[in-house]
Amino acid sequence: MAKKDDVGFYRKYNMKWVLFITLWTFIISVGLSIFAESLVQNLDVILGFLILLFFIFIGILFDIIGISVTTADEKPFHAMASNKIGEARTAIKLVRNASQVSNFCNDVIGDISGIISGAVATSIIYKLMTRLGFVDGTLLTILLTAVTASLTVGGKGVGKSIAAYHYEEVIYSVSRVIGFFERLTGLEFMPPKKKPVREKVRKDKEN
Repeated sequence: MAKKDDVGFYRKYNMKWVLFITLWTFIISVGLSIFAESLVQNLDVILGFLILLFFIFIGILFDIIGISVTTADEKPFHAMASNKIGEARTAIKLVRNASQVSNFCNDVIGDISGIISGAVATSIIYKLMTRLGFVDGTLLTILLTAVTASLTVGGKGVGKSIAAYHYEEVIYSVSRVIGFFERLTGLEFMPPKKKPVREKVRKDKEN
């Protein structure tokens, strides 16, 4: 039988979510890595670069979503819900599940995109070395790593500004995509929550 403190620990730190997301991160990482590697191995260098840019873009896009949900206030979406806008309910759930959503977008997808970008870059370097007849690929590695890092950091810098000033539009767009897949599959992607955690913390401080 679990002790009261143990139950409190698991609820406080949401260990069920941590274990769930850890397992899925492993599965997604393996799947996407195999997919990316097989693509790059069978495609030209230029298409390999396009795949690299794609994964960099995915990391930036999900970073924008993760920051948007942690920045957002749910009040504007309540106004949308009162006007019978269907995506508003999903938007409210995104904001109320901000911790899990940002964890998935910023940490899971962001880190996976970074790892796969590195793997794709390594494959591109190997192909270039083979094609150009280079014995030492140090310079190519430095250049491509620098380009990948600069595009990622620069893109996320722009993305943070987009998330700060246009989070309502970002969350609404994501809600439409999620709503489409929920209608298509008949599944609910996020559980409803009565009140955001940060609202509770704010009220406790006021009291």
